[in-house]
Amino acid sequence: DQPIRMYKSVHTGPKSQFGGVKKGLLRPAYQTGIADCVTFPAIPPIIKQTTMEKRMATLFWFLVFIKIKSKTKIRNSEWQIAFLSCTNPLSLYPMDSEKDFIQKSELVASGSSKWEAPSNIALVKYWGKFGAQYPQNPSLSFTLSQCVTQTLVAYKPKENQSSKFSFDFTFEGEPTPSFHPKIEVFLERIAPYVPFVKNHHLTIESSNSFPHSSGIASSASGMSALALGIMSIEKAGNPTMSEAYFLKKASFLARLGSGSAARSIQGPMVSWGVSDVIEGSSDLYGTPLSSELHPVFWDYQDTILLIDKGQKKVSSTLGHNLMKNHPYAATRFEQARTNIKDLKTILATGDLPAFIALVESEALTLHALMMASKPYFILMHPNTLQVLNKVWAYREETQSSLCFTLDAGANVHLLYPKSEKSTVLKFIKEELAGYCQKNQFIEDQIGNGAKKL
Repeated sequence: DQPIRMYKSVHTGPKSQFGGVKKGLLRPAYQTGIADCVTFPAIPPIIKQTTMEKRMATLFWFLVFIKIKSKTKIRNSEWQIAFLSCTNPLSLYPMDSEKDFIQKSELVASGSSKWEAPSNIALVKYWGKFGAQYPQNPSLSFTLSQCVTQTLVAYKPKENQSSKFSFDFTFEGEPTPSFHPKIEVFLERIAPYVPFVKNHHLTIESSNSFPHSSGIASSASGMSALALGIMSIEKAGNPTMSEAYFLKKASFLARLGSGSAARSIQGPMVSWGVSDVIEGSSDLYGTPLSSELHPVFWDYQDTILLIDKGQKKVSSTLGHNLMKNHPYAATRFEQARTNIKDLKTILATGDLPAFIALVESEALTLHALMMASKPYFILMHPNTLQVLNKVWAYREETQSSLCFTLDAGANVHLLYPKSEKSTVLKFIKEELAGYCQKNQFIEDQIGNGAKKL
């Protein structure tokens, strides 16, 4: 136990111990050696936060009700305890924590499962992380339907119960030793939550419907498909597991392999990262957007121009790490929170001009952050810029709702309503395909998430 004293806190950003706080809110701070304060159990840093205002209001009326019933006065010490319970994960609003995802029963089994998981394209970007794969800002993405990874996970008890992980991995039908370190790191991260991966041999066979590591979120679809396969092992040992828990934990595990993979379990729109405006949002897993989605977005199109099909020169992991001392980090993280709020309204109203402005700004901001980091780098190619200028000119000429977004690479995602599909595809084939490697592009659209095969 550590004594705790109340302090007024200012906004310190999501890298702070408590994930960032609103200006003026009282929050508890760790403080030792204070003789004149009450001792309470130490309060761990909070990953998922319910808004302070809601929780304080609930506790206020709860105390009023109790005191009216008992005809007694509310003492200051009671208010202090009530305030602390607002920040405690075990208070009136139960929160998910890592402990909720620990698999406790012994499991020894044999079998296999195969899953297909989609990629996703973030509209509000996540760029920068801290701790155990927690995002510095919330993000919101379209789940895709055609850009998918299919992964078979076969499992059986290990013959030699050594402490090392035992697995075989093939990609596109070929043994791929270069992937082994990443898979081993993933297994190490998830082992506390699915300990059976230590005493089983895994045979993993994976394939993509799109080029690996080329600006399409291959790690997102790959890690989410693998996480779903591993969750199927746990499900085999616990058949009564609810679907909601299965999907939530799959997203939780996928996040430990690739942050954006947390958004590739479900669809059609998924957030990841705590946001005041998205109910149930969390840093631990992706949350499907439960609010109303305007019909124009139900079948929104995403045509991906493959400007460069090769592997990126700078990995996303390195890019995220460069945000730790980035001069514009705090401003960017606050901008993303504001954009999440605005985008939620846009998605409900179907305001396409506002959608275009926000999504393109987010894309260019992502690459501006790369160019302003130390060391700086550029992932866009000259053909990327040619395409962007062509899109702007086409939109001005035709009043189309076509817009672009970019991921951490050179490729361009063209987003547009299905009602414009024929005219936009004609434009792509005649004006833009020449900027793609071998004139290649992928036609995709918004999707509903992973499925078991």
